[in-house]
Amino acid sequence: MTLEHETIFDNLKRMAAVLTKMYGQKSEIAIHDFSKLPNSLIHIEGKITKRKPGAPITNLVLKRLRADGEKVNDIFSYRTVTKEGRILKSSTTFIKDSSRKVIGAFCANFDITDYLNTMTLVSEFVETEAPVDSEGKETFTSSLEETIEGIMEPVIQEIGKQPVSMSKEEKIKLIRALEYQGVFLLKGAVEYLANLLGVSKYTIYNYLKATRNII
Repeated sequence: MTLEHETIFDNLKRMAAVLTKMYGQKSEIAIHDFSKLPNSLIHIEGKITKRKPGAPITNLVLKRLRADGEKVNDIFSYRTVTKEGRILKSSTTFIKDSSRKVIGAFCANFDITDYLNTMTLVSEFVETEAPVDSEGKETFTSSLEETIEGIMEPVIQEIGKQPVSMSKEEKIKLIRALEYQGVFLLKGAVEYLANLLGVSKYTIYNYLKATRNII
C-alpha cells in the first residue's frame, strides 16, 4: 500500500468512527480495500451485519465495480437484508486516489427494521379509507424480489410488523397469503423468503406444509 493510499484509508477509518458514534447502534460503516480482493474488508465500525475484517466484498458492490470499472458511480439509499432478516438502508461510495483510480469503497448501513414497523403502526392509526381491492391489478416489476415484495406489502400492512419481527403464527399467515397468490410457483421464492424472514428454507417448507393443510 502506498503512503497516499494508507493516508486515505486512515482518514476513512476516523470518519467511520465518527459516523457510527453519531448515529448509534443501528449504524454500521464498512471500509474495503480493493487491492485485497476478494477478502477486501479492512475495517468495520458497528455490528449490524456481524462481519469482521477479512470478509469478502458484497456481490452488489463487486457487480457494479466489474460493470463500470473506473467510471463506477456511487450507490445511494438502496435496500439490503441481513442473514437474520433485518432490513437495512445502505449507501456505497467508491474511493479514488489522486490519479482517479478506484481503490476501495466506503459503505454505510443503517438498520431501519424498527422504523418500518413503527410506520406500519402509524399508517394503520391514521388510515381514513378502506384499502382499495387489489384484485385484478397488474404490477410490472423487474425482479423476483420486487414481484414478491409487491404481493407481500398488503399482508405486512395487515399484520403490522416487518417479516423478521413476526411471530411463527404471523409468518405462517404471511406464507399462506403468498401461497394463495401463487408466489411459490416462482423459482427462487423459497430461498428469498427464508432470508427475508430470518429462517431456513426448510422452515419455509414446513410453513408451506402447515398452510396447505389449512387451504
